[in-house]
Amino acid sequence: MTLSRRRFIALSACAAVAGPTCASPSTSVWRGRALGAEVVVSLRGANERDIWRLGQRIAAQLDRLESALSLHRASELVRLNETGLLAHPSPFIAEMIALSDRLHATTGGAFDPTVQSAWLAQAQGRRTDVPFGWSKIDRDRGIRLPEGMALTFNGVAQGYAADLLAELIREAGYQDVVVDAGEIVAMGQGLPVDIVGDDDRVLRQIVLRDRCIATSSPRATLIGPDAAPHIFHPDGRSIRWRTVSVAASSAAVADGLSTAFCLMQEHEITETLTQWPDASLVLRT
Repeated sequence: MTLSRRRFIALSACAAVAGPTCASPSTSVWRGRALGAEVVVSLRGANERDIWRLGQRIAAQLDRLESALSLHRASELVRLNETGLLAHPSPFIAEMIALSDRLHATTGGAFDPTVQSAWLAQAQGRRTDVPFGWSKIDRDRGIRLPEGMALTFNGVAQGYAADLLAELIREAGYQDVVVDAGEIVAMGQGLPVDIVGDDDRVLRQIVLRDRCIATSSPRATLIGPDAAPHIFHPDGRSIRWRTVSVAASSAAVADGLSTAFCLMQEHEITETLTQWPDASLVLRT
C-alpha cells in the first residue's frame, strides 16, 4: 500500500463517499471529509460490523472537530473571528492555542495563526496591511482578538485531526492502522509513503512505521488575482522552500513545523528541531 502526501491510494475500487469499504480480506477502509480534506482510515483485523460502528465514532469525532475549528461552517473559530471574543473555548480550541504557542515560540514567529485576515485580503485582491501578531491575543478571560484580527488553525488542524482519530482507533483496540486526514499517521506495519511536490511529481518515497508525516508546499495552492502562494507570513518574510516534509510522533506537530519551515532559513530550521527532539526533517526542496 502506498500513500501520497494528500491522496490515499485506495485498496479497493468500491469506495463510498462516507462509510466503510472492504479493501481486502483483512483490511477495511473508512472514508469521509473534514476541514477541507478527504479523510481515509485503513485498518486490519476489523469485520464489517466493527468498521461500521467505529466509523460512526470517527464521523462523530470529526463533526465535533469541525464544530470547533472549521472556517467553512458555523464553528467556535468562526464565532471568534466574527465577534472577537470566545468566552469559553472548547478543549479543541484550547489545545490548538497551546500547541500554537509552542510552535510560534520555537519557530521565531514563522508559525502564526493570526495570518487569517491577511490571507483573506490576499485571496480577495485587497491590501494586506491588516492586524496580526500572536502576542496581541488577550487570553485573560477566554480569548479576545484585536479588532480586524482573525485566526486560522489550517496550518496544524489536519494533523491534529489525524492524531485524534489515531488515538480513538488505538483505544478501540486496533494496532495496524493508517489515518490520512491531509497528514498521515501510520501505526503498526511499515507503510511506503510518496512525498509529492507542488507539481505532483514524486520527490521521495519513505517507509513510515509508528510515525506521522506532514508535507507543505506553498505553491501547491495559489490564491487571489496575483496567484499568490497559500502559505505566507503577514510580516512579509519570503518563502524559502517549495516543499517541506517533517516526520514526528504527532501529526499536528509535523503539520505545524512543515508549514513554518517553508518560511525559515536552513539554520533556523536546524535550531527549531533542537527544541522538538522527536521531530525530523525528511525533505526540503
